[in-house]
Amino acid sequence: MRLCRFESPTGVRAGFYDETRIVPLDAAARACPEADGEAFDSVEAGDLLDFLPNGALAAETRRLFDWVRKQNDSVLDTISLPVSTARLLVPNPRPNKLFLLAGNYADHIAEGGGIAAERAETFPYVFMKPPTTTLTDPGRAIRIPQVSPSYVDWELELGVVIGLGGKHIAERDALAHVAGYTIINDISDRKFRPNPGRKKREKDSFFDWLHGKWHDSFCPCGPCMISAEDVPDPQALRMKLSHNGTVFQDATTAQQIFPVAAVIEFISSFVTLEPGDMISTGTPAGVGNTTRTYLQPGDRMEAFISGIGTLVTPVEAE
Repeated sequence: MRLCRFESPTGVRAGFYDETRIVPLDAAARACPEADGEAFDSVEAGDLLDFLPNGALAAETRRLFDWVRKQNDSVLDTISLPVSTARLLVPNPRPNKLFLLAGNYADHIAEGGGIAAERAETFPYVFMKPPTTTLTDPGRAIRIPQVSPSYVDWELELGVVIGLGGKHIAERDALAHVAGYTIINDISDRKFRPNPGRKKREKDSFFDWLHGKWHDSFCPCGPCMISAEDVPDPQALRMKLSHNGTVFQDATTAQQIFPVAAVIEFISSFVTLEPGDMISTGTPAGVGNTTRTYLQPGDRMEAFISGIGTLVTPVEAE
């Protein structure tokens, strides 16, 4: 079951998503004889968590989805709209915290000239992005920043959305806290250097790297969120990113050094996770920096993860 958010003449709505059509939840509920249409009308469509595991309408949404997938095209055509005509929105638009991992795939560390340590010898490198200014809707362009336009790069990542919060979550229990999964493209400015005439300090390179993650629009997300119930193993998902039609990243989440459950355990050991918090779990090899292929206005990225779909992101100048 995949859910999306989209704009309509009556406001933001939630819908069941596939590659060709969107079935609005409220329209499906009115058409389904067994559904409570008023229950779906009363939910704020800005938040999909109500419809996913641990959400207030999780059971009703699953029953409604089961009804929808049994219907033939003639029925669905009366209550759906083509994806091609919809203005899709970030599926999880207001996370209190947006965590991202650096160096969670050994081959990505190697392509950058590093050597990956075994899981038992290290810990996940976690950083954050400001969600309100970096999260970018599916199909909307990222903007190449005026202050540093020449070395902007992509990073395809599996996004994890927390449904049930908590602290000190054990790895064995962690996946039960997940509401769903989405696609994130962790856009990165590889050579952001504020104040080029500055006096060198010991930690400059780290903060240059970190600040290069924060430009406006640098976190495309979507096109939908798949229910955690439909992803029995988040370490068995195929990943592929193409830039202007050429595939650069082609990997699987099985290559993660720290799997999803271990990352949740680590972060929750010192930070309370809240419903809606999002964790982007790192990128595999194939980023543009390896071949000095950087993003330019007019480019197009397609980021695919099996089961979720394809996040399309054009590029424009700021």
